[in-house]
Amino acid sequence: MGEQIANGSKQRRGRGALGNVSGRYDLAREDVDDGWEGQDDPRVLRTEVTTESPRRIIAWNKSPDLPFDRSINPYRGCEHGCVYCFARPTHAYLGLSPGLDFETRLVAKPDAAEVLERELRSKRYRVAPIAIGTNTDPYQPIERDHGIMRACLEVLAAFHHPVAIVTKGALIERDIDILAPMARQGLARVGISLTTLDAGLSRRMEPRAPAPRRRLQTIARLTEAGIPVRVMTSPIVPGLTDHEVEALLKAGRDAGADAASWIMLRLPMEVSELWQEWLAAYEPGRAEKIMARLREMHGGKDYDARWGRRMRGEGTYAQMVAQRFNAAARRLGLDRPTAPLRCDLFQVPMQAGDQLSLF
Repeated sequence: MGEQIANGSKQRRGRGALGNVSGRYDLAREDVDDGWEGQDDPRVLRTEVTTESPRRIIAWNKSPDLPFDRSINPYRGCEHGCVYCFARPTHAYLGLSPGLDFETRLVAKPDAAEVLERELRSKRYRVAPIAIGTNTDPYQPIERDHGIMRACLEVLAAFHHPVAIVTKGALIERDIDILAPMARQGLARVGISLTTLDAGLSRRMEPRAPAPRRRLQTIARLTEAGIPVRVMTSPIVPGLTDHEVEALLKAGRDAGADAASWIMLRLPMEVSELWQEWLAAYEPGRAEKIMARLREMHGGKDYDARWGRRMRGEGTYAQMVAQRFNAAARRLGLDRPTAPLRCDLFQVPMQAGDQLSLF
């Protein structure tokens, strides 16, 4: 099926979304012949990266169903191209499409580490764990060239600041030299998202994310270095990946994970249209069942954004998945409480010009 779609006019090689659905704040757009003879394969869409200089880098939230109140996003958009990504609608605020634009027209924040240090030095700052990767992946492919995530980690390490990271990217292994010492002090924890063990399905849904086997290798390498890892079976797709719950947890545990979590597939705003277009192309025989299950959990709608419901849905099917997950996690020892990240070690380091540095 994947090869067949790849030969069609709509599919872009190595991309998740099949098109550029209009965003809420998007101006009308159309393809225009500029008179040049095309040299590139029209199915290959190149990644474009622009930069911005944010005044603040720590984003705050008061969501009662999130375990953190602050986060950092080194990048806008994500080159991994996961078609189901709930963060896609954020690109609409830039006047860009949550479709292909989200995975090809990216924004990097090269001053992020400098801004972070300034915010942490503020006398009004009160320490609590910072979450990174909860919106877009900090270890997506462009991090290899830009190094923004590593620079932010260096700042957090210097301040002895606790951090919780979520990623699919194997590039996190590059930063073991920073994360391992932080973990030994109780300052770092990582969550690795593992959606399916089916490499072909993963390739279609998450075209530029590491293969499932590679993510399991990352879990192993992090835990071998003493960095605690949570396997995150997210999102669970009803009728497509839900049968893998137990296998995903076992694979994560066998690789070294000491905890687990899950989230049901979420389809906010433009994501629903993108997802259903993907289903029609890749899983036409299952599309109706998958959408019926999702609507069953959200009161007949594709998605219910209310706190307490948006992550896992409601009803018989949602309860069944929760029961299966909990039973498997308990059997595998992944349901034990994890140690909280330490906040008592936070210390603002001296900098050039500080009076104490003269002694």
